[in-house]
Amino acid sequence: MSNTAVADADSGLTGAQLAARHGLSVAGARPGLGLYTRQLWSYRHFITAYANAKLVSTFSQARLGQLWQVLTPLTNAAVYYFIFGVILSTSRSVPNFIAYLCVGLFVFNFTSSVTLGGTQAITGNLGLIRALHFPRASLPIAVTITQFQNLVTAMVVLIAIVLITGEPITLEWLLLVPAMLLQAIFNIGLSLILARLGSKLTDMKQIMPFVMRTWMYGSGVLYSVKVFEQNLPAALATLVQFNPLLIYIELVRHALLENAPLTSSAPRLWLLAVAWAAVVSIGGYVYFWRGEQEYGRG
Repeated sequence: MSNTAVADADSGLTGAQLAARHGLSVAGARPGLGLYTRQLWSYRHFITAYANAKLVSTFSQARLGQLWQVLTPLTNAAVYYFIFGVILSTSRSVPNFIAYLCVGLFVFNFTSSVTLGGTQAITGNLGLIRALHFPRASLPIAVTITQFQNLVTAMVVLIAIVLITGEPITLEWLLLVPAMLLQAIFNIGLSLILARLGSKLTDMKQIMPFVMRTWMYGSGVLYSVKVFEQNLPAALATLVQFNPLLIYIELVRHALLENAPLTSSAPRLWLLAVAWAAVVSIGGYVYFWRGEQEYGRG
């Protein structure tokens, strides 16, 4: 035993004090927020590569491959149109109800897919987390990137539907890009929040489909948003206007459809969209970072 080690042993120092004295740190300790952000940026190529790999593997066993990313919301749109548009006749109060419905379903499906994937971002990758050292935020961010790529593909089909149903091309179509980007930023924060919650609560995977179904009915996906004003108390109808999913859906409808009914004015929708994206992305990032040292333990 060296003289230094003997001196330390005789000094009565605690383990933490000895570690500090010799410049040692706890394995897997959470880095500072600034350092963590720089580490995450250095892994940007890994994040995009991982997202692309997940995109390819998702439908690799299906014969139609990635076409299912478009066929699924289209099939849902056909079913919902028959129920809500034909049987319940909700289409009477909405100009171009087919395009209105498809916009709602495609935009909602983006957040819904990110939510379900984010919930399992940690629990579904425990082998990778325990084998390699990297910022764990890479995983829920990769989930959002994967689904954003799917959304871009779906938007090509959606624009075709909008044109076929008689909507003209206008300058407002350019607003589609910032609307999608704001929703993507919001989704990153949401996936980070749910990734940490999902790592602690194993039942989140079973709960989230019910949560998302309820959220869909409260987001004006299947019927005119004017229904909220007509059937809800004034205070509750006002509260619904702050629903982030409703806001992002309405922004895309406002961009692509000439006469889509809105719950608020366009400037107010944009202000709320920016606020939701900023609050949820920053808050979700900090919340996830605070649990960095917990992921993959136990």
